[in-house]
Amino acid sequence: MKVLGIDHIGVAVKSIESAMNFYSQALNMELSGGEEIPERFLKVGFLETGNARIELVEATSDEAATAKYIEKRGEGIHHICIRVDDIEAALKQMKDKGFKAIDNEPKPGAEGAKVAFLHPKSANGVLIELKEIPE
Repeated sequence: MKVLGIDHIGVAVKSIESAMNFYSQALNMELSGGEEIPERFLKVGFLETGNARIELVEATSDEAATAKYIEKRGEGIHHICIRVDDIEAALKQMKDKGFKAIDNEPKPGAEGAKVAFLHPKSANGVLIELKEIPE
């Protein structure tokens, strides 16, 4: 497994439209893309920052993990996404080294990517998303 860099920092928001008030007015940023991920009850929007992006994550159902996160902790930084070349190998390596994954198998993510989350208890309290973009 090879780390290719930070893909994005995920920010949990109640509403992408409301959050854009800050990003567009204060930082002159615009959404560069977005989509719904129905199987995960999410809507996402991406903001370009140069080397990495900010992903605004909005729950479309109370069933979404993001909705539960916001209810418990409020809006704010949710995760750091690390892009890898082989997500299956990354998950196996983490498991073999005793680190706990939330997702034992990759799931569909935005932009046609495969994603999996590592448990914050294994990463010093930080929720880490692994992301592989298929060729």
